[in-house]
Amino acid sequence: MKMPSVLRAALAALVLFALAPLSSARADEGFVTLTIYKAGWIIGGSGGSGVLRFRGRTYPLSTGGLDYGLVFGGSKTVLRGRVSNIWRASDVAGVYGAAGAGLAIGRGARAIVLTNQKGAVLELTGHQVGLMANADLSGLAITMR
Repeated sequence: MKMPSVLRAALAALVLFALAPLSSARADEGFVTLTIYKAGWIIGGSGGSGVLRFRGRTYPLSTGGLDYGLVFGGSKTVLRGRVSNIWRASDVAGVYGAAGAGLAIGRGARAIVLTNQKGAVLELTGHQVGLMANADLSGLAITMR
């Protein structure tokens, strides 16, 4: 006996609906605090440290990077925010790239959204202190310590 196509489609949809919770694990999120020191003249460099808070644990982080473009001065930036789309703490490690421009004389605000090759998304805000003018392409590498 042949099953009508409407009944077959309804049965297939019911099976997919029932199996969906088994196959669609959801990525999680954590919170990051980074302190980054940056200096340069045309070519700049940055380095610093921070922490990731994820699933009740704290993980130490290191940062480093290069900037190329109009870079002049030195600054200290403290950023805090959310990291999303991570499955485990090590997913936050990787290389993040950005194009940006900014000016800090004394104290200034900073906000940035970055994505790495694993799909982790950093949404950070904070403040920058120092004398820094930049219009550059920059790369930031975050590693787990």
